[in-house]
Amino acid sequence: MKVLEKSYLLPFALVTSLFFLWGLANNMTDTLLAAFKRIMSMSDAQTSLIQLAFYGAYFCVAFPAALFVRKHSFKSGVILGLCLYAAGAMLFLPAAKIASYGFYLLAIYVLACGCSVLETTANPYIMSMGDPETATRRLNVAQAFNPLGSITGILLSQAFILSDISLYSISGTYFGLGCVLILIMVIMLCVKMPEGKDNTSDISQNNWKSSVKRLVLNKKYIFGVIAQFFYVGAQIGVWSYTIRIVMNELGILEKPAATIYLLSIIGFCVSRFVYTWLMKYVKPAKLLVFGAALSLICTLIVVCSAGTQWIMVVALILVSIFMSLMFPTIYGIALGDVENIENGGLPGDAKIGASGLIMAILGGAILTPIQGLMSDAYGINCSYLVPAFCFSIVLLYAIYVSRVEVKNQIS
Repeated sequence: MKVLEKSYLLPFALVTSLFFLWGLANNMTDTLLAAFKRIMSMSDAQTSLIQLAFYGAYFCVAFPAALFVRKHSFKSGVILGLCLYAAGAMLFLPAAKIASYGFYLLAIYVLACGCSVLETTANPYIMSMGDPETATRRLNVAQAFNPLGSITGILLSQAFILSDISLYSISGTYFGLGCVLILIMVIMLCVKMPEGKDNTSDISQNNWKSSVKRLVLNKKYIFGVIAQFFYVGAQIGVWSYTIRIVMNELGILEKPAATIYLLSIIGFCVSRFVYTWLMKYVKPAKLLVFGAALSLICTLIVVCSAGTQWIMVVALILVSIFMSLMFPTIYGIALGDVENIENGGLPGDAKIGASGLIMAILGGAILTPIQGLMSDAYGINCSYLVPAFCFSIVLLYAIYVSRVEVKNQIS
């Protein structure tokens, strides 16, 4: 069974480029914690407000974005997302002129609003481009380009931010990104794309409440939203403090420490392609059990290996490798059958369901500051107990889904 038909190649390629773009934003933002810690002499808890602003925006905007896309079209959602993303990046320049941390948080919030709209739009769009049986594999292929954007974001941060840490090096880099985004938005406006408007069964805009009620009754979906919340909290926590923990363990500065972070993202990227290939032969839920269990073990090694230098560093890199399948796989599993009439769903539920899974990115906003507080109070290694707990929740979800699938096969 084909993952993608030829008729969808161009739309798939263009929408997949969006995964690259928000990956770029995510991981450039991660490096800002280390930069602002030095520039403004902040604690880990204070710098974590960056992640609160970034991932808090995802929570606030995802549901309105889903309603916007449902009323208009996928292409409209893409244009709106790019517009907000570019506006947020441009706001970094005036933030530098007034040297206000609060203004930077506002700029990050606006930028992240754009990323939230893009994710809410692009994920279900990719899943809709072909047979539902291959939707999770298709989403994993598209999501594989997300860490490529992450790698690019880290390289840009190393070259233009961490090599000369100042407010203007930060703002100039983001302003340049904003210019690129405007160019991409113009290209998207000029290219003919499938609108992807939800015309199924002529669902009215006011009927989203019925979709929410049906989704709440879907156990696999609700548990999936919870698992996604904790996975994102784990991912952002692991990556937000990677540079800091490597600096602490190896006694090096931000720029060389970012190289370890880069290796983690490269491993994350490569392993996602490997996981996508393995899904030809192994069910996604079983792979999720494997990835969650090993991520949990490696995170506990990070907690217990303070002072061992490279043992801790290797374990930290392995966490990224093993967790790489989690976001798209949880997303695909949770959303996979929400429109199945036999399961109580109706056409149109997927777009509302997608917003719930994107809102779950709030985990990065809530759990990262908790990890920052633990780092300030008990040490940065001990703070990795937070992502360890999060991976245990993902493991429980994976086991639950695997058991449900076995029962369905028997029946």
